[in-house]
Amino acid sequence: MIWHRRCVGHPSKGRKIEGMDFLRPPSWHEALALKAARPDAVPIQGGTDVMVEINFDVRRPSALLDLNPVTELAGWETVDGRLRIGAGLPYGRLIAELGDRAPGLAQAARTVGSPQIRNRGTVGGNLGAASPAGDCHPPLLAAGAEVEVESVAGGVRMIPIDAFYLGVKRNAVRDDELIRAVWLDPAPGPQHFSKIGTRNAMVIAVCSFAVALHPGERRVGTGIGSAAPTPLRAPEAEAFLADGLDGLDWSGPLPEGLAERFGELVGEAVSPIDDVRGTAGYRRHALAVMARRTLTWAWNDHLAATGMVS
Repeated sequence: MIWHRRCVGHPSKGRKIEGMDFLRPPSWHEALALKAARPDAVPIQGGTDVMVEINFDVRRPSALLDLNPVTELAGWETVDGRLRIGAGLPYGRLIAELGDRAPGLAQAARTVGSPQIRNRGTVGGNLGAASPAGDCHPPLLAAGAEVEVESVAGGVRMIPIDAFYLGVKRNAVRDDELIRAVWLDPAPGPQHFSKIGTRNAMVIAVCSFAVALHPGERRVGTGIGSAAPTPLRAPEAEAFLADGLDGLDWSGPLPEGLAERFGELVGEAVSPIDDVRGTAGYRRHALAVMARRTLTWAWNDHLAATGMVS
């Protein structure tokens, strides 16, 4: 963090931090007004992404918009049967309070950094950074989430998660908009998240995968991380599985061949690269294995919940 560096100015009106304006609105209304006046201002909540980039001189924004004082962002609620998770809700609270309603997202949150980072980092920050390796993206894709953004000029806008990611660390949020919340249905069926890294904790994903069963719609949602320029779904794998599981009438054991082919289709859906964390070939293979395993875990959970024997 850089808070020890020389700052001047009144906290409520903004400060200067070594050439950067530091804006600290006390409310959501004032945050929107400041973002409208300073579209160049980079929002910061937990700072677990932005501050790393600043400290390593990867990024040097002209202004930071500190959203920590905006209490409206730090909670969650149920609205018309859907979960509305504030952009400033820390991972730690998400795990403790929403593990039963959003299990895939909670599983992913448990893999984020250390306890200290989970007490600071947020889903809103993960969305804003839009890193292909972000842990929250796969379960949000699998669950069919929506991102709520707002601006003074445009008001509230809902962005389907499929349309949110535009490129490497690029998202659909406009320059005058701020992310306010993410919306998703409470899990209608089992969800699982799996991640591979060079160690068990404090690691960026080599690749990651999430699966979510939607028994009422007789379909399965997928989400893939760190295997393409953006997080993405595997639509062909989803369509294949919808046909195969419908033939089972969503009861009975999962045929091994069905899970195997599902994994293969997930591996074919990605466009990974070779980098310091892993090769493209390894990522494809790992995703096929993770897809097969997470589907099997989720299906067995579904059978147990419906009283069937797996």
